[in-house]
Amino acid sequence: MPTLDTTPRADGFHMPAEWAPHSQTWMIWPQRPDNWRLGGKPAQAAFTAVAKAIAQFEPVTVGVSAEQYENARAQLDADNIRVVEISSDDAWVRDSGPTFVIDGKGGVRGVDWDFNAWGGLDGGLYFPWNRDRQVAGKVLEIERCDRYRTEGFVLEGGSIHVDGEGTLITTEECLLNRNRNPHLSRQQIEQVLAEQLAIDTVIWLPDGLYNDETDGHVDNFCCYVRPGEVLLAWTDDEQNPNYPRCQAAMRVLEKARDAKGRPLQVHKMPIPGPLYASDEECAGVDKALGSQPRDPSIRLAASYVNFLIVNGGIVAPRFDDPLDSEAEAILARLFPQHRVVMVPGREILLGGGNIHCITQQQPAP
Repeated sequence: MPTLDTTPRADGFHMPAEWAPHSQTWMIWPQRPDNWRLGGKPAQAAFTAVAKAIAQFEPVTVGVSAEQYENARAQLDADNIRVVEISSDDAWVRDSGPTFVIDGKGGVRGVDWDFNAWGGLDGGLYFPWNRDRQVAGKVLEIERCDRYRTEGFVLEGGSIHVDGEGTLITTEECLLNRNRNPHLSRQQIEQVLAEQLAIDTVIWLPDGLYNDETDGHVDNFCCYVRPGEVLLAWTDDEQNPNYPRCQAAMRVLEKARDAKGRPLQVHKMPIPGPLYASDEECAGVDKALGSQPRDPSIRLAASYVNFLIVNGGIVAPRFDDPLDSEAEAILARLFPQHRVVMVPGREILLGGGNIHCITQQQPAP
């Protein structure tokens, strides 16, 4: 399929909100042994549970390496799940996959951002990442979608959320990090986002969640539930390292106006934990040069905000934490038209993210 030399905005395309209808959700099978413990087996079970939960609501396509194809095909034994062979470096399709854009007239295209494994050689999480850089193009090729390529502009899908009506939320911690696009100013970054996603207003939160190895992706911290309303990870505990981050975000959100001029209503989602990996869990991860160390002293960036909106459903993580039931009740209240399905999130968290990070929705035409 062709790579276009125009921009989505110029062609009348925009990124829709996550609650807009989907044609399917994309995932990638985990197997990287220096990130997923025990050769990825526990993570594969967790990803399978997520895929089957989503498949209750909409089709799922899972990209799998050649060596894992038979194993994945056997585990993903649900009607609505397609398995395709796609090689990759790891399983975070939110960040390595395309951001889909639509024109409201039946057109679906994809933005293929440059990818450097969350920071390249300056704090990135592994090397090399050349196969991950190919994932978005491969997905668009399979779907016969035209492609926009932002060569030299690094962005991960988990670092942005949109309301579908012209407003984008992100964090300075990630998008202004020197290891993403140091050659661009904040204003120039906003300009690229405006052209590629057809948004008009960017709301900049200072930081994401504490210890988030993606450099503070917004999808682990704050998301839209509908236009004019956001859900923010929250703690009232002044000893929690997230406390100043939540306060700073709230100050920005209370003053913010979206692209339509609306103030934002902010709902709070409690932060679980503190959660830590056990000695045994860390010991199961292979050691490799340049890969993120796993250590039981590192507080995990667990968040109930890291959920996916699907057609008629919400698929969210649970952590066997006392706050699980409160999180489920909040999601049920905020999404009365959706059925909330809580899926075990600990194994995904141990790898550095959660349900939103391992999924990428493809909007319906």
